[in-house]
Amino acid sequence: MTRLLFCLFFASILVHTANAQHLPDTGKLVIDIVTEPVTIHGYLSPIYLPNVPASVSYIGKGQLSRQPDNSFVSVLNTVPGVRAEERSPGSYRLSIRGSLLRSPFGIRDVKIYNDEIPLTDAGGNTYLNALDFNSINHIEILKGPDGSLFGANSGGVVLLNPVNLNDHGNHATVGLNGGSYGLIHENAAVQDSSGNYQLNLNQGFETYHGYRQHSDMQRHFIQMRNRWKYNFNDEVRVLGFYSDLNYKTPGGLTLAQYQANPQSARLATKFTPGAIDQNIGITTKVLLGGVVNELHITHQLRNVLSVYGTYVDFSNPFITNYEQRYEGTFGMRTYFELSSEPLSNYSWNLDLGLEWQQTNSDDNNYGNRKGVRDTAQTLDKINTNQHFFFTRYALDLYNRFHVEAALSLNFYDYKFRNVYPNDEAAFTNRHFTPQLMPRIALSYNLTKDFIWRASVSRGYSTPTTAEIRPTDNIINTNLQAEHGWNYETGFRLHNADGSLYFDISAFYYVLKNAIVVRNNANETTYYINSGGTHQPGVELYFSDWLVRLNSTSFLRGLQFNESVTLDKFTFTGNNNGNKLTGVPPQVVISSLQFRFPENTYLFLEHNFTGRIPLKDDNTVFASQYNLLEAKAGWAIKLNRKTKLDIYAGAGNLLNQKYSLGNDLNAIGSRFYNPAPPRNFYIGFNAGF
Repeated sequence: MTRLLFCLFFASILVHTANAQHLPDTGKLVIDIVTEPVTIHGYLSPIYLPNVPASVSYIGKGQLSRQPDNSFVSVLNTVPGVRAEERSPGSYRLSIRGSLLRSPFGIRDVKIYNDEIPLTDAGGNTYLNALDFNSINHIEILKGPDGSLFGANSGGVVLLNPVNLNDHGNHATVGLNGGSYGLIHENAAVQDSSGNYQLNLNQGFETYHGYRQHSDMQRHFIQMRNRWKYNFNDEVRVLGFYSDLNYKTPGGLTLAQYQANPQSARLATKFTPGAIDQNIGITTKVLLGGVVNELHITHQLRNVLSVYGTYVDFSNPFITNYEQRYEGTFGMRTYFELSSEPLSNYSWNLDLGLEWQQTNSDDNNYGNRKGVRDTAQTLDKINTNQHFFFTRYALDLYNRFHVEAALSLNFYDYKFRNVYPNDEAAFTNRHFTPQLMPRIALSYNLTKDFIWRASVSRGYSTPTTAEIRPTDNIINTNLQAEHGWNYETGFRLHNADGSLYFDISAFYYVLKNAIVVRNNANETTYYINSGGTHQPGVELYFSDWLVRLNSTSFLRGLQFNESVTLDKFTFTGNNNGNKLTGVPPQVVISSLQFRFPENTYLFLEHNFTGRIPLKDDNTVFASQYNLLEAKAGWAIKLNRKTKLDIYAGAGNLLNQKYSLGNDLNAIGSRFYNPAPPRNFYIGFNAGF
């Protein structure tokens, strides 16, 4: 495998060099073949991607459009170091450079923002599955502990951007696709720009019956973003969305059940009913609204201020009980940035800011009578407060040497009160010692197109509300935050127009007080701090347009992409030396994009994922698998203002039997959540 990758890489370099000698004028190239230079906004000040002194990945609108739009999982998995899973339709898990041990379901230890507004609440939970795929224009992923600007986390940060910042036109789009197992996905969007105002509306509806029994999913989504430039450089943005998501959860299967009938929902036993018997599933209603104001006080000093609120209505009838949560979050984020006078050889930025969040949650458990809420078991109130101060200094010398120093001071506490059965009158407080999270990073242009970088950063991740009060309904005040140091270096190679891009990084993350999940005999869960982890790894990403010819050739364009993740994550302390549960040691994703006459195209992608340990003692592994996906289409320009893209695609063409979302350390050895075999879809997008 390694030899093949290097052969492909060097062959690509040779082909690119040969083609560069005959390239026609850029204006004659087929649309979308040459990539525009990418600017990263995640570090507060815009930075040209190759110069960023950190491991950052960018997923643009073009990459999003090549993937199936019924889930974020496929496109997120194209990023080295990122692993997204979907145990059943609508049930996301997400990990960046680490284990999914903390996430039996949901997303933890990764901070996610939409524009300048956090989707991650003060309790550490993120409802990414509330969003419609088509509501996002592009994604930035900051890998590894990067809490200096974004607070407590040891996994990484995901920045979602709902609109193209450089698009000021008027247009509308509508799309519809359908496919195997009852998939129907409809979306519509409008952008109206008039003078200093811009309004974006997105709407989406998706329904999917799923491959397995009891795996229906349905999502209604609407989003609004309004932008008003009230001065030349000053603007206010209003962002809001409402999502109503409902999905069934078929539950895990044993290996024998998985092999005999992978479509089956979890079966009943002598001691517990099955998934269908208890009608288990999840309903999540999310309402978010926020305002972002960007003000240039002087030509060197600006301020960004965001104020927001979120309300979540969550219910989960499960095998053993019926959980219901009502969560209200409100907060603000602001920072000042002072910039130097624009000089050709010397420039700097100084940032100083604050982020504050408060989440008040009613966590209630009842009996589950075949999907109907029964009598109360435990009713709790948990109020969580998280805030941090951050600062960053960035210096650029001669457009060649870039150095950053950043630091945050993090505060975290929660208080809780049992309403039933104890009827406690007062809250009990739990305060965590404030923690500093430093980060030092630098990059150096060895040549104009070849850049070296290195960084050292501290990760710190507090337990989430779902870990403090897990499904055993016992509030665990002994659970400590996990923390560690990450050491990293890497290189980037690119050309002037961005059509060739190569990025490789090596890192070593030492984590202490790792938070891991444990299961009781009655299938409820709890969490403990268990030793730590050693996490060395290598990540590689390569992209190049191997063929870039003029409009008279049959093959208008051929792009090759390669994403490689190699790691050797192990436990320390308990299970010392064992492989980290839930983490494949190798993931290789390769893709080819072909462009043909009449704006026809073909996209092929292969995903190899190595064996995954399913138990901390490494006695059970999920088998490696190879996934092959394809998408072909025809982009028709009906007239000067109307475009139509008709496409068809297929997933799992090799008909692999695999589980995309295993239940780790599962009671009764019910590890497996089978993914669909070969499946198909067809659809269209129209733009006006």
